[in-house]
Amino acid sequence: MQHRLAVDIGGTFTDLVLEAPGRTHSHKLLTAPDAPERAVIEGATLLLAATGVDPGSIGLVLHGTTLATNALIERKGARTALATTQGFRDSIEIAYEHRFAQYDLTMERPAPLVPRALRYTVPERIAADGGVLLELDEAALREVAEQARADGVVALAVCFLHSFTNDAHERRAGAILAELLPGVSISLSCEVCPEVREYDRASTTIANAYVRPLMDGYLARLEDGLRDLGVAAPVLMMMSSGGLCTVGAARRFPVRLVESGPAGGAILARHVAAQNALDRVLAFDMGGTTAKLTLIDHGKFHMARSFEVARAYRFVQGSGLPIRIPVIELVEIGAGGGSIARHDIMGRIQIGPDSAGSAPGPACYGLGGTSPTVTDADLLLGRLDPKLFAGGTMPLDEGAARSAFASMGEQAPVGVAEIVDETMASAARVHAVENGEDTAGRTMIAFGGAAPLHAARLAQKLGIARVLVPRGAGVGSAHGFLQAPIGFEVVRTRYTRLDSMDETALEAMFDEMRTEAEDVVLQAASREGLVESRTAFMRYRGQGHEIAVPVTAGIGADALHEAFIAAYRGIFGRAIPGLQPEVMTWALSLARPVADPAVLAAVPASPAPAPGYHRSLTDPATGETHDAAIHVRDALPPGATLAGPALIIEDETTTVVPKGWSASINAAEQIVLEFTP
Repeated sequence: MQHRLAVDIGGTFTDLVLEAPGRTHSHKLLTAPDAPERAVIEGATLLLAATGVDPGSIGLVLHGTTLATNALIERKGARTALATTQGFRDSIEIAYEHRFAQYDLTMERPAPLVPRALRYTVPERIAADGGVLLELDEAALREVAEQARADGVVALAVCFLHSFTNDAHERRAGAILAELLPGVSISLSCEVCPEVREYDRASTTIANAYVRPLMDGYLARLEDGLRDLGVAAPVLMMMSSGGLCTVGAARRFPVRLVESGPAGGAILARHVAAQNALDRVLAFDMGGTTAKLTLIDHGKFHMARSFEVARAYRFVQGSGLPIRIPVIELVEIGAGGGSIARHDIMGRIQIGPDSAGSAPGPACYGLGGTSPTVTDADLLLGRLDPKLFAGGTMPLDEGAARSAFASMGEQAPVGVAEIVDETMASAARVHAVENGEDTAGRTMIAFGGAAPLHAARLAQKLGIARVLVPRGAGVGSAHGFLQAPIGFEVVRTRYTRLDSMDETALEAMFDEMRTEAEDVVLQAASREGLVESRTAFMRYRGQGHEIAVPVTAGIGADALHEAFIAAYRGIFGRAIPGLQPEVMTWALSLARPVADPAVLAAVPASPAPAPGYHRSLTDPATGETHDAAIHVRDALPPGATLAGPALIIEDETTTVVPKGWSASINAAEQIVLEFTP
């Protein structure tokens, strides 16, 4: 019997899910910041021992991690240099040139990952149409290699002007540098991000180079550790786009792993939405470090071509480092269970974005943390049973939590809970408006260790009256990895005017792109069942940004024009007469899709078994304290119903059912919370 193991490394916890036909087993333990693979191996060892599963029977390992993201945010990547066209070393510092905080006189731009002293220039020049204006100066390139060696460079990004139209100079430079700098990790922009827009392309390539040595070493140690454990299965990595790729591709393009954990959670939410025939969903993922919110409409994610990491100003667009890769569009804020609470200079409660993480963790963990956190507040409000946290393997210290809040006042836990929920609600509202959507009337799907604690109150703030908590919600992203398709996307910038489109040359380009995608996908999947999709990123001439237009193989210029008009009208409500569209970039995605699950059958309702005991639960919405019935989730069969106030406890999380809400268990053992005003 073949089993699958899914692993999600977060900033605070490492989650593992072991899947066998018809059943799953999970385990949650603290992440080891100094050696993340240690928690994976330790957790896998405990999980295999507890289930009696032989390591050799695991047929596939699925993995997502925040390591690349954290390295970028915390500036803990490799010593990285940039080799670029002479005269363009400062383009990554000039960035977009505009002020993202126009009226802030103290505004500071995020510092580039590569300091100016490590930005080397080489005489060469490719024109915008791909023509060679100045041949590559190989003698100067060899001097760059000598300087990089003297500077102790560990990783090197190569980004020449217009290399997306003609990559000959970049590839020649990469070959020379690899020969002269053995052991130095080299990333070429023509491979990492062969797209127009110089700053975005350079930023993405530098980010890839910056995290590549870290991720390469980690993945090598992880594979060795799994092999020593007796797990010989291949490892597939979760990407930000919602697809899975091989470890080889991940080690080459680790920047594609940024936001891999949240992508897994979004996939789980889409799976649950399909099971319950839900068209409009808000996925809510709250872990120990961050909270993520994602819109899912009619079974589809809102996708983006780029996003920012390490924003200097928490929610201000333009204050971070742009990463141009396919990504599920979501909003992420520093509001997790470990987020630290404090009073600002005006005496107001502030939360995050800094987190206590896994070391030392919240004060109630008893691991040396002394700062008050959201988890400490949840414990003092009665949302957590200190004896049953993490299945009873990690008792919580209420006294330590109370001491941590001593300086903030007796009512501070209520304020912390309300403020963190309002912060998440505000982010969700803005995210919905930016996508032309609304949160009201949606169904919320809550997962992550802290989300079920806050879901009902957050839903109230957003005008949502129904919340679903999946089975194994505390390790939701890892469950999502098990539902992810194997796939890879290849992108090419090729400026195309529809009135002069060469369909033969276009098909030749797509053939090359498919071959590149197959080199990744066929390492993990058979050719049978692969689905190819193509996208043209188009705009009216004179516009600065593009929209995504799905295209079919062999499409002609007239049909492509009509497809653009339809897509443009769908977004903006009207087309612009008299203007001609053009294509800037083409994308090809190759994937083995996962079939949607069957819609769940209804189950007869019946009263839930009597609760084991009661616990005082404070409702932040009213400030009132009630006796809440305590139910163990495994004791609630499908069809069981109960009224709040109540807590439904499982090993990885607790679901809070406030007064005025009811809970029922559906056919998939998912908790369905409904507000009954």
